[in-house]
Amino acid sequence: MKVMHPIKFISCLLFVATTFVHCTKRQCVNNTVLTPYEVTSKGAWCWFADPRAIHHQSVDGSINKSYIGYIDVHGNIKAMQHDFVTGESNEVLVRSYFQPDDHDNPTFLILPDDRVMIFYSRHTDEPCFYYRISTKPGDVSSLGKEHKIATKNNTTYPSPFILSDDPKHFYICWRGISWHPTMAKFTIPTSDDKTECVWGPFQMVQSTASRPYAKYASNGKDKIVMAYTTGHPDPTMPNYLYYNYVDINTLELKDVRGRVLSKLGEDLYHVAATAAYQESFSDAVVDASSLRNWLWQVTLDKDEKPLIAMVTINENKSSHDYYYARWNGEAWQKSFLANGGGHFHQSPNIEKCYSGGMAIDDQNTNEVYCSVPVDGKFGRVYEIIKYVLDVDGQICSSDTLTKNSEFNNIRPYVIAQRGDSPLKLTWMYGDYYDWIVSAKRPKGFCTGIRADYNVKRKLNISEGDDVLHYEDAQDKQVKRVFSLDPVDNFTVQLEASLDTANYWGDLITTECFSYGIDQHTLKAYVRVKDQAVYLSTNTFGNSDIWKYKPRATNGVWWNVSPYSSVSLTVSYSNKELITYINGAIDR
Repeated sequence: MKVMHPIKFISCLLFVATTFVHCTKRQCVNNTVLTPYEVTSKGAWCWFADPRAIHHQSVDGSINKSYIGYIDVHGNIKAMQHDFVTGESNEVLVRSYFQPDDHDNPTFLILPDDRVMIFYSRHTDEPCFYYRISTKPGDVSSLGKEHKIATKNNTTYPSPFILSDDPKHFYICWRGISWHPTMAKFTIPTSDDKTECVWGPFQMVQSTASRPYAKYASNGKDKIVMAYTTGHPDPTMPNYLYYNYVDINTLELKDVRGRVLSKLGEDLYHVAATAAYQESFSDAVVDASSLRNWLWQVTLDKDEKPLIAMVTINENKSSHDYYYARWNGEAWQKSFLANGGGHFHQSPNIEKCYSGGMAIDDQNTNEVYCSVPVDGKFGRVYEIIKYVLDVDGQICSSDTLTKNSEFNNIRPYVIAQRGDSPLKLTWMYGDYYDWIVSAKRPKGFCTGIRADYNVKRKLNISEGDDVLHYEDAQDKQVKRVFSLDPVDNFTVQLEASLDTANYWGDLITTECFSYGIDQHTLKAYVRVKDQAVYLSTNTFGNSDIWKYKPRATNGVWWNVSPYSSVSLTVSYSNKELITYINGAIDR
């Protein structure tokens, strides 16, 4: 093997191959300290596209994995996959060179044949969704090609569902037509990843405000439930909170008692933050606060009664109160949990309605996790506090899970469909300046992702692998040349500095394969014996150029930023060649 241009330098690398708390006293304070584990040092999400993380266990038990999705400040959409059968974790590069905006985090859907489907879209400024599907059941390290679902309208926050009453289709809810909640139905993807829209998209409601914010969930059978606001809380006061659901067998929108409000695609249901509306549709109004409501989650309890994590923000946006809202069978009931301070981030003049965040445990729906400012060793920092509620919806215990943190712990999320998995809670950790990277605030969302379980990843290097060792490849010969013999496993790892003015050509060559950058597409390739060429889905570069561009969601794809340096790994094991870029599997 030899290294060709545009490598300038290669350094030497050598390596060998409890879920419910019973309280006897109200307001008891527990002293549990959660051990936080790093999922990734660079990653973030918004809270309106879900499930941003999900667990899946196949019927036969051969698949038992959790998947956590996020986007980083370089515009890389990624997924962390942890396998509880083997103990292995892998980070997967779902899409490089994307709009560096935390609204673009991926969401997951488990298909009936155990394949994993991943959705993502730009923030407001491109009329399409993207998706990729694993070629192997339950394994996102085997993602197929990227596909696109074109729409005529805005696409943000894809939330997908499959329901047992309609197993041949999946549904997506998103912010779409007229910036309002939108829904469509699609065929289950074929073996070659093709799907077709067979119903919709249709706008679900019409508000008097310009931009309602919605969260969705389902009962897994025949209902998709939706909680939503009149509009964005920044300009909207009063900002009511509403609840409806869609019966997928009739495609009717209904209130919590089952009263039909509209037929989707035929009638458009109108909502308003007025006393007259509340009088006419009292069961549809969760909260008619005169202030600024926003929401973090909607879910269902074991009796399919809805529960909502919501926040009420005062007039000047300096005080955010967390509430747990529930339907008790007769009326909506609110329980105060805590004051969440003001906006959590480091930028004083934007997004003053950005609370630290909330999450309900959908398996133990009397447990709520909140990000609350707490005085500690490093001053006033947002910590994760767990609240347990009694049957009347009142707090019976609280437990500060993270303590004396140096940076904020924000936007908690309980892994969807986790079953008995020990990986339960994830959240963002670190400083945060803006939801998008731009010249205005180039640091953007420079957080990482943490969890309550160790999913520390390692490269897929099997014991006994041969490893290629390098010193300075400009001056030294490679110590050993390997052939792609089916019985041989090997791994090549290098740290490379690249000539960005000549950003193409072979980076690694052997007598059996070469790895490099395609001159026309700027995507990585593997060429086997000068015949078959396998091209990556991802561009070999990132979106760092956004740091020098205006703060905008304008649909522009700025030029790709080449890597000036990069960590590359090529691993061959069990007749499969896997490539990694900066530690993430690239396909």
